[in-house]
Amino acid sequence: MRFLTMLMFLNFLILTNLVSGQEETYPVPAEAVERDNVARGKLEGPFEFRSTIYPGTVREYWVYVPAKYDSAKPPCLMIVQDGLGMANSWKLPTVLDNMIHDGTIPVQLGIFVNHGLVPAPNENAQARYNRSFEYDGLGDRYARFLIEELLPEVGKTWKFSDNPDDRCIAGASSGAICAFNAAWERPDAFRRVLSTIGTYVALRGGDQFPGLVRKMENKPLRIFLQDGSRDQDIYAGSWWHANLAMLSALQYAGYDVNHVWGEGGHNGKHGAAILPQALAWLWRDYPKPLVVGKAKERRMDLLLDNEDWQLVSEGHTFTEGPAVNAAGELFFTDIPNNTIHKVSVDGKVQVFAQDTAKSNGLMFGPDGKLYCCRTDDGQIVRYSADGSMEVFASGIRGNDLVLLPDGSGYVTEPTAKKIWHFDAAGKTREVDTGIEFPNGIITSPDQSLLTVSDTRGRFCYSFQIEPNGSLSAKQEYGWLHITDHGKSDADGITVDTEGRIYVTTSVGIQVLDQPGRVNFIIRKPKAAWLSNVTFGGADRDVLYATCGDSVWKRRIRARGVDTAQAPVTPPRPGL
Repeated sequence: MRFLTMLMFLNFLILTNLVSGQEETYPVPAEAVERDNVARGKLEGPFEFRSTIYPGTVREYWVYVPAKYDSAKPPCLMIVQDGLGMANSWKLPTVLDNMIHDGTIPVQLGIFVNHGLVPAPNENAQARYNRSFEYDGLGDRYARFLIEELLPEVGKTWKFSDNPDDRCIAGASSGAICAFNAAWERPDAFRRVLSTIGTYVALRGGDQFPGLVRKMENKPLRIFLQDGSRDQDIYAGSWWHANLAMLSALQYAGYDVNHVWGEGGHNGKHGAAILPQALAWLWRDYPKPLVVGKAKERRMDLLLDNEDWQLVSEGHTFTEGPAVNAAGELFFTDIPNNTIHKVSVDGKVQVFAQDTAKSNGLMFGPDGKLYCCRTDDGQIVRYSADGSMEVFASGIRGNDLVLLPDGSGYVTEPTAKKIWHFDAAGKTREVDTGIEFPNGIITSPDQSLLTVSDTRGRFCYSFQIEPNGSLSAKQEYGWLHITDHGKSDADGITVDTEGRIYVTTSVGIQVLDQPGRVNFIIRKPKAAWLSNVTFGGADRDVLYATCGDSVWKRRIRARGVDTAQAPVTPPRPGL
């Protein structure tokens, strides 16, 4: 087929670039030389694959089946971007044959996969080449392509381990940042990363990685980096300095990282020469599980040793609105099922209210009642402890709300792009309009400022609260990290006694200091929409999060604030 010819030509151009620079010479490693006494694995393919995650794309992949393959003992897995061309440039099949034979690395299946291509509709048109789009971008799209599409397809014929510790993902140049990003986004699927001449520059946002590595809660990854001082220096940045920045960030964050630097350019020669060394290091101590490293002291030291996310409740459809009462009981909504659930102090989950008109945000008021935004009928209602309900306000399809000590508060209405104020009697008035999708809402500990998240933007908005409840000094204030789709997916918000704002987003719970800077990112409990967060527990040091179909908790080194009680004065911010 014509698209296969074009794809082969494109890969030839890529590989020609990777092996350019004839002045460089490196010794061929012994592991890359075929041996007569070593059984060779089989190379199956090419196989054609059509993706739905990347609509219209066609690609080829090959499968390396080791000589010791045994379907009854699913082997480890190695995935290489840029297909058989990249694998052959590294002499990878031979290296795998020899190192598996020697016992240096475990038995492993290889999948060598090309990027996608949308074939040209006619001979006078150009195909669409997906390499940079798939490889250089941030976000979980490529990881989902592997996990949800390609691996299940390969798994129909060959067995391989589903343990993420048993999986290595590798690549060169854009394929390298792709490999790192797949493991970064989904450490539940991939944990060993080989990156040669990695493209951690501003082609599609890869230059953000060093900052994210420094801020994000650590992940159980092991990474090997290779680059040369004469690598590319172009409009997107310096590959060499970007790789140095990645190493510095990974070391700062306490990752299990190793590297080999050289003086070469943007080619595959050095990577091929050190491949056996890199693989031996990546697989050292196998099958000992990989662990999370300890970061250097961060400005926000929020995490506690041996404290991780714990499941509170699961099996729902979409959870939201976590709220904790004075007794320490947790309440949350399951929006599609029109239900509010209650979790007792001893962890028992029960239905608190039904037929709730797709209730969303919850918060307890100073009267001890549970206030609730009913999206379908545009009511704000409040529940007594016995489950009896009364209508508090009407005419607002609210999402999230915040209560103050005098019984007044604020509520967001995303579909109308509005923020509303209500008084203790339930009288409402519009106080802001224009935020694209106002969602989570919280006050500062001293109740002088109001912060509102914008799901469709990258900022949280800050307002000053006037004595009459009106808002002033509106500003795009809290800067958030975003992914390739250009939105933060910022949803629920809570606050601690230090004035730090916790915002649920697509990359995790981003924790902002008082000046609006993300200092730390707490990872999601699972790969799902992270909808909301609040503090609970006897000392209000337990973070509760609603994520997809489930609810989670985690004790951290911080204490939350109940905005319906007396104001709390936070410390002076560090500017």
